[in-house]
Amino acid sequence: MGGAKVLNRELITEAAAIAFADPHHIPERYARADDAPAGGAAAAAVVGDDESYVRPGGDMARLLDPEHRAVEIACLGSACRSWGFFQLINHGADDAVIQQMKDDTVQFFELPVEEKKAVAVRPGGGIEGFGHHFNRSSTDKLDWAESLIVETQPIQRRNLQFWPSNPPTFRDSIDKYAMEMRNLATRLLGFMACDLGVEQGTLLAAFAGKRQSMVLHRYPPCRRPEEVVGIAPHSDGFGLTLLLQVDDTPGLQVMLGDGRWLPVRPLPGALVVNVGEILEVLTNGAYRSAFHRVVVDAERGRTTVVVFQDASVGGVVGPLPELGEPRYRAIGRSQYGKGHATEILGSGERFIDTLRTIR
Repeated sequence: MGGAKVLNRELITEAAAIAFADPHHIPERYARADDAPAGGAAAAAVVGDDESYVRPGGDMARLLDPEHRAVEIACLGSACRSWGFFQLINHGADDAVIQQMKDDTVQFFELPVEEKKAVAVRPGGGIEGFGHHFNRSSTDKLDWAESLIVETQPIQRRNLQFWPSNPPTFRDSIDKYAMEMRNLATRLLGFMACDLGVEQGTLLAAFAGKRQSMVLHRYPPCRRPEEVVGIAPHSDGFGLTLLLQVDDTPGLQVMLGDGRWLPVRPLPGALVVNVGEILEVLTNGAYRSAFHRVVVDAERGRTTVVVFQDASVGGVVGPLPELGEPRYRAIGRSQYGKGHATEILGSGERFIDTLRTIR
């Protein structure tokens, strides 16, 4: 797996903050014309306007309604099997909690960089804190984004030195929002189990008590978006991802099976849910985890709050035995994490594809 490939996060320096504020000049560390959507082979890879949205794949109100549940579960399952992404409407999460989370996130990113550095990443101290997205070394290219990463569950894993105290309500907002998303993920997984034909308790047990982390991203506008990347193509390495768009600026794109990119147009009030690689393995390939990326807007910034729910069965990542002949070999969770890091750092393929026993 290459011991040299270690995840790293760099500090947001004053120079970086100036670059984000003056997007007419692209520093060399961010110049990635070959990787950007308008560069190279990616130029012709975005679908036309008539196709450019991801339809709702789940309506929680209908999932909870016995009269519509069966049809809606089939819709949810179809989205997970065909796309790996869907927009969840009528999700039922507390509106006040969501709004406070949005407000506090915006206020945090509007602070001067020196104030945000109060919760900055620590050299050699893990991946939590405020800084750039992942890279491998000081010579790697950087994404056009600033990010805050914190662990939120289990509670004993929380490291509050990375939880901002400015704005004053932020820590409480993170705590409440994390609980809302954990409860929502549990409800969703129950319906996914019904679609898969496994006992709800079996799938829920794979997620119960496992790590939950939260990542806040801000993508500044850039007048030359064809030269930068918000976040490079990747597939999420956890079990389930729930994304809250703080504003209505587009940017998320999902790769289709034919290699084209599909922009995700935010639906008002919806959460974007996507299947992580571990859930793909757990479902024995029934659900798929899709490559996705973030592109930068020329005029508007984009802010998101992303919650990742981890999963494993007895510390192992492998297919649920109820789902037939294993299509992936089982692997320890820590070994899986090291393997997935090579994907994040640009290995060119999904790590779980190397685990396939049946192609």
